Amino acid sequence: MSQFDGKCLLITGGTGSLGKVLTHRLLSGEMGDPAKIIIFSRDEAKQHYMRLDYHNQISATDEVIYRNFQQKLEFRIGDVRDFNSVAAVLPDVDVVFNAAALKQVPTCEYFPYEAVMTNISGAENIVRAIQSHKLSVETVVGVSTDKAAKPVNVMGMTKAVQERVFIQANMRCPQTRFVCVRYGNVLASRGSVIPLFHDQISHGGPVTLTTTDMTRFLLSLDDAVDTIFAAVSTAQPGETYVPQAPSALMAHVATALIGNRDIEVKVTGIRPGEKIHEIMIGDEEAERSVQRGRWYAILPMLPELLGETAVVGCLKKEYSSSDDVMTLEETIDMLKARHLMLEDQSQQETELLR
Repeated sequence: MSQFDGKCLLITGGTGSLGKVLTHRLLSGEMGDPAKIIIFSRDEAKQHYMRLDYHNQISATDEVIYRNFQQKLEFRIGDVRDFNSVAAVLPDVDVVFNAAALKQVPTCEYFPYEAVMTNISGAENIVRAIQSHKLSVETVVGVSTDKAAKPVNVMGMTKAVQERVFIQANMRCPQTRFVCVRYGNVLASRGSVIPLFHDQISHGGPVTLTTTDMTRFLLSLDDAVDTIFAAVSTAQPGETYVPQAPSALMAHVATALIGNRDIEVKVTGIRPGEKIHEIMIGDEEAERSVQRGRWYAILPMLPELLGETAVVGCLKKEYSSSDDVMTLEETIDMLKARHLMLEDQSQQETELLR
């Protein structure tokens, strides 16, 4: 029997770019045949267009997914910030993927309490609903970010607290397994650097860099979903899964995309809350991180969850985007392999996952 056979799955923030790819892969059957997939979000327009996207998938290559969509997909308007809304959608749910988030770094800096309400109170509402109503949810996956490691901005701080809310929830709701996943920038997502560079190059420049030595982890949406599936399959309660991801200099990304074009590069300075290098695993976490295939698993610090097993961490220091940076040639090869060069681009719209 496969992982999700006959299960009811809930994706909060399910109309975002991660939610869309996660939904598509769940409908494909690679993790089993779920009975229902509930898309839970507060944006009725995004739900409407997501529904239309599936209605329009009638070609032979999409036949299985299209048929599954008609039978299995359910859209629910609601907000993780509202306890009653969360409590109403959770009964009969087996697995929760919490992708709802306020995730743009500058936005969180200017509206910090809004970030607290979505990223922290939203997680607490899920836990409290399960605890208060004694719901038989099997697994909750908290979708986090590299910015939660040694956070310097509001988005990272609220995501770090969200992780702790979910990790400690294993003690409040011992019948439910709470795990987290953490990853970095998603390639070509709206609001991220590659579409910005594409737009700037298309308009003749200049291409803007915040600083010439900035590095970032780079992942595709499918890499992000792979991390979620790995955590669901093998993570123990309270563990946080982190992918082993390539990283690049943003200056190399800009150079690769500009190519032979006569485009000016302009250094503008770091935005509010921005880091020069991203850290996926902090120094303190490195001591309790272990290898799990293509991922690192950060073990919980709470002794009630860790147990008496002696932990020998596989990392000697923090896991940073500055550790093993791709060369310019490797960056160009990766962008070409992912069809992210300017000449490769389609008009498909995606959304920020940060």
